[in-house]
Amino acid sequence: MDKKILTTPIQAEDLEDINVGDIIYLNGYITTCRDVAHRRLIEEKRDLPIDIRGGAILHAGPIIRTLDEDKYEMVSVGPTTSMRMEKFEEEFIKKTGVRLIVGKGGMGKGTMAGCQKYKALHVVFPAGCAVVAAKCVEYIESAKWKDLGMPETLWTCKVKEFGPLIVSIDTHGRNLFEENKIIYDKRKDEAYKEICKHVSFIK
Repeated sequence: MDKKILTTPIQAEDLEDINVGDIIYLNGYITTCRDVAHRRLIEEKRDLPIDIRGGAILHAGPIIRTLDEDKYEMVSVGPTTSMRMEKFEEEFIKKTGVRLIVGKGGMGKGTMAGCQKYKALHVVFPAGCAVVAAKCVEYIESAKWKDLGMPETLWTCKVKEFGPLIVSIDTHGRNLFEENKIIYDKRKDEAYKEICKHVSFIK
């Protein structure tokens, strides 16, 4: 099977044949963007200092090495828990036109609605692979909102085959984590009944 690679700027039609559970990769640009940047855009109604329409964001607080003035190197970039951005994400997608949201763990109904209405994906970068992710970064293009400190700065990176990225929310209204919860709960109930047969003597 050919490797599925998205390249920024991403168009809505590029996402039509992608479904939850698919594994994709990213070429082009991705910007780290987490809690405070989301708050500035949504709660403080400030424009982002970069245009991410058709682009990608990464819920991450990277470790950066400064090489020279305005020249940086990515050391480590592990994704942070995406659910922290859940209350902002639908409006964030609407306002920015972002197409790809990369993070850790699942997201909820707001993000699902945003991805379906405005044509975006939420994808998961495997946890514990921060150094692997950093190796996909060819260079750091820019750093915006540096007043927020290293973890919250908007680091825009040129990446090549950034991934693997597991699609957790697609444009068709599906959410891999929520669907799996139903399966796991059913298995848990069945396992619980079986275990109780063998330990019923315990008071």
